[in-house]
Amino acid sequence: MEMLNMTAFHPDYFLLMGIPGLEESHLLLSIPFCIMYVTALLGNSILVIGTNKSLQQPMYLFLKMLAACDILLSSTTVPKTLCIFWFSSHEILFDCCLIQLFFIHYLFVIESSILLTMAYDRYIAICSPLSYTTIITSSFIRKATLIAIIRAFCIITPLVLLLNRLPYSGSNVIAHTYCEHIAVAHRATADITVNSVYGLAAAFSSTGVDLILIAVSYGVIIQTVLRLPSSEARSKAFNTSMSHVCVIILFYIPAFFSFIAHRVAQGKIPPSAYIMVANLYVIIPPMMNPIIYGIRTREIRHRLAATLCKNMRKNSFSVFSVGQKIRPF
Repeated sequence: MEMLNMTAFHPDYFLLMGIPGLEESHLLLSIPFCIMYVTALLGNSILVIGTNKSLQQPMYLFLKMLAACDILLSSTTVPKTLCIFWFSSHEILFDCCLIQLFFIHYLFVIESSILLTMAYDRYIAICSPLSYTTIITSSFIRKATLIAIIRAFCIITPLVLLLNRLPYSGSNVIAHTYCEHIAVAHRATADITVNSVYGLAAAFSSTGVDLILIAVSYGVIIQTVLRLPSSEARSKAFNTSMSHVCVIILFYIPAFFSFIAHRVAQGKIPPSAYIMVANLYVIIPPMMNPIIYGIRTREIRHRLAATLCKNMRKNSFSVFSVGQKIRPF
């Protein structure tokens, strides 16, 4: 009785149990999770603040937005997951659960929008290069960013409100490491058909439509590239798009697997499998994105190398100067 807020039929808190079936391995699992999270933070922070004005072309601005979104997305889930693994800190307040849920899905939709915009950027650059500077302008980037933010807010806010209206007078235990939409909905003691239908509609109208448009864009891009007369031009065009394709695959495939498994594969797939995937899709893409773009994008490699060399020279000079000052006569 003390646990429940009887006026709103909401529990004071939920208990996030971690990865079911792997409770004894939580401490061991925390090691790769922590390494991946730190790598994601460092890599994306370098992309956000480590590039200067020489990399202000639209593609790099989109990349900075993607990196910032990756930092926020992984930071929304992984710290709580590590607290569960390290300190058995299973409790999460009901309101905090809904806030976490909102930002997970909100950031995911924004990142999907960024990937779509980057696909459009590649489409214009390869299929209509003469129009690139007139279409992909600073104004276009600002409008695309604003639309992504507003669209994500309009799609995800009803998702949270629909969960908030439900009574939760039963078990408050969630077999997950974070507050995922359908996992929270299953704790309700009322019909969740509306929640399930809206969840499907929200997923299709956001990431589903984005993925279709990205596939269409790259279908046209491939046709255009194959018609290029020079093999060198074809190779260059493919190379400029391969990093983006790798990021798209890493982003969408685990997310859609987790989304489908939560709804139609329960009882057929062990919970530990799809909950593990649900954790990986919010940590592996943020970790791999800066690595993929850093390896495949020459300008980023050169700029980061130049920045590191400059800092090393500066530090060496500072040490030398200090040594000169304290040298005895």
